[in-house]
Amino acid sequence: MGIPNPSDEVVQVRHGDVAGEPTVVTISCPDKTGLGCDLCRLVLLFGLNIVKGDMSTDGRWCYIVLWVVARPGRAMAMRWDLLKDRLIQLCPVAAPFGLDNHHLAAAGLHLHDHDAPAPSPNIFLLKFFCYDRMGLLHDVTRVLCELELTIRRVKVSTTPDGRVLDLFFITDASN
Repeated sequence: MGIPNPSDEVVQVRHGDVAGEPTVVTISCPDKTGLGCDLCRLVLLFGLNIVKGDMSTDGRWCYIVLWVVARPGRAMAMRWDLLKDRLIQLCPVAAPFGLDNHHLAAAGLHLHDHDAPAPSPNIFLLKFFCYDRMGLLHDVTRVLCELELTIRRVKVSTTPDGRVLDLFFITDASN
């Protein structure tokens, strides 16, 4: 723990040497309430299983190691770069010189623009109307995830004649 070196990566991904060996995902960043839960949820949403985990914190800084494997039957290739970017987005930003963001905020200072209260993101509505089929919702959410869109809410309706009306409330993570 201690002051991080600016050249240190917040998230590191190290693949197993042998096929079938777990990939090791290491996260080292400032701690916040619920961070471990958020990181694990994201890993699971990417279609990975966590086979082992180790989390340690001193209340200010955390070090998390997850051993992950792809879920059986996963057809699409894993986008490790996108997972790494999303994990970094979940991590709080470190204050320089051992100061924490709480002390800066108490002094009325903000380290970065995203430490200041962020304006609410633009939420877009995507209406999806077609004939229903097995796996349709999964396929649509996978495509939206590949396009780096964040799904905030989904309302799914199926009509008696076998059609579906899905309303996706989405935000664009890349602005």
